[in-house]
Amino acid sequence: MVIGSGQVEFCAKTAETLDQTPVTPLWRKRMDRRDFHKTLLTWGAASALTLGNDEAPSETSPPEGEFIVEPAKRLPVRKFDVVIVGGGTAGVVAALAAAAQGAKTALIEAKGYTGGTVTEGGTALHSFFNLWKAFPGVEKKQVVRGFPQRIIDRLIARRACTGHAEMELGFDYDSVCTAVDTEMYKLVTMEMLAEAGVHLFLNTLLVSAIRSGETLVAAVTESRAGREAFVAHSFVDCTAYGDLAAYAGASYTEPNDYPVANSIGVANVNVEKYYEFLKSHDALTELARGWRDGQEGQIVRLEGRAVKLPEGFHREAAEIGMSTVTTTVHDNYFMFIKLNFKMPVSPTNRDAVTAAELELRKRQARAVELFRKYVPGCEKAFIARTAPRLNIRRARCIRCDYDISREEVLEGRHFDDEVYVYGFHDMAPRYQIKNGGTYGMPYRALCVAGLDNLWCAGMMITSDFIAHMSTRNTVSCMAQGQAAGTAAALCALRGLKARALPYRLLRETLEKDDVVFNV
Repeated sequence: MVIGSGQVEFCAKTAETLDQTPVTPLWRKRMDRRDFHKTLLTWGAASALTLGNDEAPSETSPPEGEFIVEPAKRLPVRKFDVVIVGGGTAGVVAALAAAAQGAKTALIEAKGYTGGTVTEGGTALHSFFNLWKAFPGVEKKQVVRGFPQRIIDRLIARRACTGHAEMELGFDYDSVCTAVDTEMYKLVTMEMLAEAGVHLFLNTLLVSAIRSGETLVAAVTESRAGREAFVAHSFVDCTAYGDLAAYAGASYTEPNDYPVANSIGVANVNVEKYYEFLKSHDALTELARGWRDGQEGQIVRLEGRAVKLPEGFHREAAEIGMSTVTTTVHDNYFMFIKLNFKMPVSPTNRDAVTAAELELRKRQARAVELFRKYVPGCEKAFIARTAPRLNIRRARCIRCDYDISREEVLEGRHFDDEVYVYGFHDMAPRYQIKNGGTYGMPYRALCVAGLDNLWCAGMMITSDFIAHMSTRNTVSCMAQGQAAGTAAALCALRGLKARALPYRLLRETLEKDDVVFNV
């Protein structure tokens, strides 16, 4: 067996034995203060624990050239058909889809709520529709439905979504604006998971993986309940960072080709006056009207060309990586004001991320001051919401059986094994899907290379930057989640490996659950 990058012996009796005979840590043994300090000295000088050479330590590691080997532990085992790690944009949908097939499903999430980038890092959900408005004569088509649309329907029923509001300006970027109440999204998705019978484990951090040959055996977690091993037939990595795949020994790269961000919600503002501010400077580039605080036809999305705004606003916004775009489902509230920061290294680097977290929060404060100073109706604006940690657009890029190219995306190509279709590109109008059409995502693009029972869903796939600027977007990640969760469940219930799953069975199941094809 492989755990992380080291070898361990895995107990065959798992459930019967691993939750028994807990190991008593040394610090729990009764000792007085003198004995305690003598023990510490013994650890350091006499090597009561093994000390040796390892990779370069971080600033909080032991002295250079030393490391500590943890005592072995018996881990309690939890058994499931499907284990999904990461309860964000893709993970929620993957869990709903897996549970819908009758699989006993676990969803593991490091934070205390579900939703991920949808609730923390975006502006609106891009995109349930093709880019029909940019191509006169092209038919309007909803290209993603299924479980993602069921979430939207529930939010609309709770008056927590704008609906698919058509863009009046900026429709060469997206034809619709689908904005959500971030806090209600957390609640609604957690309710849906509970209703579906998903076993939800919040505040639970993935720390390792146990592998045997090409089979992933267990995901190892830590929480205040202790360290546990989640054993399953099938696993789906929805961590955004590709943590599970990396711990399992999958091949990956770290391109570091995007800025990180921490978006804020800004309250005590006036949406209509912001609209007038942009319009008065001939800067308005995006506008959508939809449902807002109980009324239809209200402004729900705005963006302006910053270079046309007052020089002080434009200069300061550029310095802090602030976009002028915002969306809202409430009066007097900007749901998202995004602050970007380009890190010098990959966001998997903890110490660099720590520095970035501080810089982004400084930028948040500057952003609010900017609105107070320049935008009428925002004189008493304040930060009402931040993400608990910075958001990424990409960290690790996991190698899968197939890597979709920019040509396949932009030319609208389809595949014999596709699991959904998609029609949005985040660099439009410079890059668009040909003729307002769609491309297909092949099943093999979700299967992690070198592992028989691990799928990826979310921003961890697609190596080419231009192609990734489509596949990483929220609605695409949701569709990936439905495909991966469905496949994982079908394999678990039939005792199949990922590549042995008959495509016809997968396709029929996805169609039954309202996934759109032939668009």
